[in-house]
Amino acid sequence: MSNANGRSGIGTELKRWRSVRRVSQLELAVRAGTTQRYLSFIESGRSRPGRAIVIRLAESLGLSLRERNALLATAGYAPAFTESPLDEAALRPVRTALEQILHGHLPYPALVVGPYGRVVSANAASEVFLEDAAPELLEPPINMLRLMLHPTGMGSRVRNMDEWGHHVIENLRARARRSPDPRLDAFVEELVGYVPDTPVGPDHLGFSVPMRLATADGELRLITTLTSFATATDVTLAELHLEAFLPADEPTAELLRTRDERRRRSS
Repeated sequence: MSNANGRSGIGTELKRWRSVRRVSQLELAVRAGTTQRYLSFIESGRSRPGRAIVIRLAESLGLSLRERNALLATAGYAPAFTESPLDEAALRPVRTALEQILHGHLPYPALVVGPYGRVVSANAASEVFLEDAAPELLEPPINMLRLMLHPTGMGSRVRNMDEWGHHVIENLRARARRSPDPRLDAFVEELVGYVPDTPVGPDHLGFSVPMRLATADGELRLITTLTSFATATDVTLAELHLEAFLPADEPTAELLRTRDERRRRSS
C-alpha cells in the first residue's frame, strides 16, 4: 500500500466510523488525546497517523478488536490483537473456566456462543432447546439464533414468538447499527422471515422479556443474561459470550430441577 493510498484509506475509514458513532471531530480528538486540527489532517489525507494514534482513535470510537485490527490494516500497520483458535493450548485456561461456569449453572441451560449465533459449547440442560428440532438445524456447529426462531427449530415451541422474536431481532439490529456488517444484515433479514409480523404485546417481566418455551414436561418461562470477556486482548475471546438462561418463576425452576435429576439418573 502506498503512503498516499494509506492516508486516503485511513481518513475515509475514520470519517465513516465517526458517522456511525455520531461523534464529531472535536469530540473524538478530545477522547483520543489529540487535536481537532491533526484529526482533520488525517481525515483529509494530509497526514499519515502513527500506529499509536490509530490504536487510540479506534479505542476512543469503541471499535471491537477485529475492527481495530482492520483500521490498523487500512493505515498500513500490522494487527495489534491476535486471533487464536479456541483449541489452542494458550487458551486452555479459558476453555476450562468456561466449562466450569457452564457446569456450575446447572440445572439451568447455558451456552457459549460465538459470532452470528454459533454455539461453541453448552451444558447438559441446554438439550431442552433441541426437542423436536429438524435434523438440519442440529448439524454442528449449531446456530442458536436460527434454531431459536426457525419454525422447525424452537420457533413452533416458543409461545410468545411475536414478542420474543422481535426482542432478538431488535438486539441484532442494534448491534448492526453500531458495527455495520453486510453478513449480519443478511442474517437478520433471514431471521425476520421466521418471526410473525404482528404487533408486540405487553408480555414482559419488567426488566426483561421472558421466553415462554413449550417442552415435553410443560412450559418454561426463561430470561437470559449475556456475559462477555470485557478485557479480552484476543479477537476470538472478545467475540465470545456466555448466554445463561434463568427461570422467571418457581414452576420453571422446579421443572428444570426435575429434568436435571432425571438426566443424572439415566446417565
